[in-house]
Amino acid sequence: MADTVITPEVEQNAGLTANFGQKSTLKVDGVSNTDSHISRTMELKENTVIVVLGASGDLAKKKTFPALFGLYRNGFLPKDVKIVGYARTKMDHEEYLKRVKSYIKTPTKDIEQQLDEFCKFSTYVAGQYDKDESFQELEKHIQDLEKGQKETNRVFYMALPPSVFIPVSEHLKRCNYPKSGIARIIIEKPFGKDLASSRELDRALRPNWKEEETFRIDHYLGKEMVKNILILRFGNEFFGATWNRNHIDNVQITFKEPFGTEGRGGYFDEFGIIRDVMQNHLLQVLTLLAMERPISFSAEDIRDEKVRVLRGMPSIEPKNVIIGQYEKSLDSTKPGYKEDDTVPKESRCPTFASMVAYIKNERWDGVPFILKAGKALNEQKTEVRIQYKDVTSGIFKDIP
Repeated sequence: MADTVITPEVEQNAGLTANFGQKSTLKVDGVSNTDSHISRTMELKENTVIVVLGASGDLAKKKTFPALFGLYRNGFLPKDVKIVGYARTKMDHEEYLKRVKSYIKTPTKDIEQQLDEFCKFSTYVAGQYDKDESFQELEKHIQDLEKGQKETNRVFYMALPPSVFIPVSEHLKRCNYPKSGIARIIIEKPFGKDLASSRELDRALRPNWKEEETFRIDHYLGKEMVKNILILRFGNEFFGATWNRNHIDNVQITFKEPFGTEGRGGYFDEFGIIRDVMQNHLLQVLTLLAMERPISFSAEDIRDEKVRVLRGMPSIEPKNVIIGQYEKSLDSTKPGYKEDDTVPKESRCPTFASMVAYIKNERWDGVPFILKAGKALNEQKTEVRIQYKDVTSGIFKDIP
């Protein structure tokens, strides 16, 4: 049976990618901003402070700071930009820079030197997420960095759990909104736990932040291979002719991690593998694989085609779902999920899930889309496998 495998390259600083020098004020791959005003906003070329909230967390270390450094190396950040980390963790400047550098690879002396330069405009402020006093301290720090600037543009990136999105966004508006200049707030996935909480979050943000100021991001869409799926599909006549139920037997989208929660169990247990990975990362990849050709590569046109795919998907039936939770490894070298001190001992949170989805439209009717994701598995793998149908036996019937 023939298949095509799409495996994202493991790039040295892969993750969130952004572009500050194109059409819009802030263009972030994987970001959804549905307001038409975005095409009319100004470019952020200078006088900009980027505040990373949740700077001591896993997402900031592994994705946000490496991505910002990648933008700096490629000249995409505004001139004389300042980056401020903000989190509850109390640490000095040296400890903060150690965390910033922890997931940034420097294979050459030039890159090492660039990282040192990057760290020179990176600072840190410790504070709470629910107190005006903390955000007022952050404001003093930002104002010190902005001295002498007539225009003050600020980008707030929330690498935070959804439970604090609303209070943090309210405090930012009240204490840190620029008096002259442009403001942008970027909200990481998961955007709520379900439809009701997502709408509640949207309603809570609306009084303080305009739609053109609000960006919702799935950092997985910044991966190079994910971004290239549309090029692969619509730039190759061969795939265009065979990318349908007449030729494809099934589609498999796999996300495997060889490590467990490693102290992040408190956050993970609130969401589980389905909400943490499948409902956003893998579902976005599914829509890119299954969507029809968009009218253009504009965010709105691509979004519209993705929505058409989702509307064609019936609810996933329980009989087509398998869930599980990892236990201690056979050699006892790796702890089980419930042995993580941050995980409730009675937890039934799934750390593995496999499910089959179908799309009821002319192109994909009857083709199973198999989504698999899990932690503490046998290998690191992120893969899309397009399984083509068997050819008629003929000369191949005796080949195993």
